Amino acid sequence: MMHRPTRRTVLVGTVALAAVPVPFAASAEPPTRHEIEIKSFAFQPDIIQVRPGDTIRWINRDLAPHTATADAFGWDTSALETNEFADVLVTEGMETTYFCVFHPHMKASIEILQASVDP
Repeated sequence: MMHRPTRRTVLVGTVALAAVPVPFAASAEPPTRHEIEIKSFAFQPDIIQVRPGDTIRWINRDLAPHTATADAFGWDTSALETNEFADVLVTEGMETTYFCVFHPHMKASIEILQASVDP
């Protein structure tokens, strides 16, 4: 089933892209889009490894609304209803632990790997 991006998804991606220039040309690997499903009141997977320039997509598969929100509120997906998604661009130094503001027991983390550079 294809999902059209919501206005929130476009705004989150646009703000992230405008705020931080990422040198894609220097990377040995092209950016990747990683998906995290929110289901059974958990982030799946709850730990993910990414590189600067990658995008993380959160998709809500629960009936309840959820968010993915950085612990210190540095980034946020806003409320995601059932089957809605939002993307966040991975940047160096971004917050790596997050939770759902509606369900604070839901927690997960991001491990940012060093960008590989062509020799």
